[in-house]
Amino acid sequence: MENFDAYDKATWAQFYPTTLQPIDATTLDQLKAFNDQISITDVQQVYMPLIQLLRGAFDSYHQWQQRKSDFLHQTSQTIPFIIGISGSVAVGKSTTARVLQYLLTHLLPNRKTQLVTTDGFLYSNKILTEQGLLDRKGFPESYDMARLIDFLLRVKAGEPIVTAPVYSHQTYDIVPDQVTRIERPDFLIIEGINTLQIPAEEHLYVSDFTDFSIYIDADPGLIESWYLTRFQKLLRTAFTDPENYFYRYTKYSEDEALAIAKQTWREINLPNLNEYILPTRDRANLIIHKGAQHMIERLYLRKY
Repeated sequence: MENFDAYDKATWAQFYPTTLQPIDATTLDQLKAFNDQISITDVQQVYMPLIQLLRGAFDSYHQWQQRKSDFLHQTSQTIPFIIGISGSVAVGKSTTARVLQYLLTHLLPNRKTQLVTTDGFLYSNKILTEQGLLDRKGFPESYDMARLIDFLLRVKAGEPIVTAPVYSHQTYDIVPDQVTRIERPDFLIIEGINTLQIPAEEHLYVSDFTDFSIYIDADPGLIESWYLTRFQKLLRTAFTDPENYFYRYTKYSEDEALAIAKQTWREINLPNLNEYILPTRDRANLIIHKGAQHMIERLYLRKY
């Protein structure tokens, strides 16, 4: 990674040493994704310096927006600073997104922060089935990129209210008639596997709208183990709900269900990671690399 400066966690923490504990263990546990791991120490050593870095980037962005408005003799308006978060399935993107949202909200109370995921821009299961793409869910062609780009264009145009569709991990589908309202936040966090991708048929990309991008990284072997562990835990909890899309797995023995999950990883998630997600890693401004047990080991900050 010659375009990045590498830092271990201890060195990174020295950029903003603090004893401030902006979050308690109970709240942190509520924010983390299912089967993910994050500690108060990581919040202090990794996320607090990151918040300071983002604050500086935002201040520069805000000053530029003000100067541009002055130059054009226009009334200044809130144009969201967009933070993109990418990485593989099961690597912990949603935990990073939620923790950043919480910290930005509580440490910068005069700034509004909202979060949206690109899962909401997946085509519905009905459309994916009709197009023969259900087994390609998560691959670039399974997203309504035109709708996602239109959403981002309207956000960056400063529209007062822009809506995004909602995706349910319970039904594994788009929720009909439900939307997330984005109302001119100062920070907009957009999380998803495709935030750094460059679709072949698009002239604009999600990354064209992001002002700071983060890639959550780990060895594929570790990610597979996290994916399978999460699946096994869900099999004993959420999958027992008849309304859950994955309830169908309960008709199999645990070994049979796990074999199906391994096949899904091998035939869908790993190829998607290798072909479309991992190649975007070097486009990020910051790479957060995890080791065993989801523990953050190193950070790579883009040099330019």
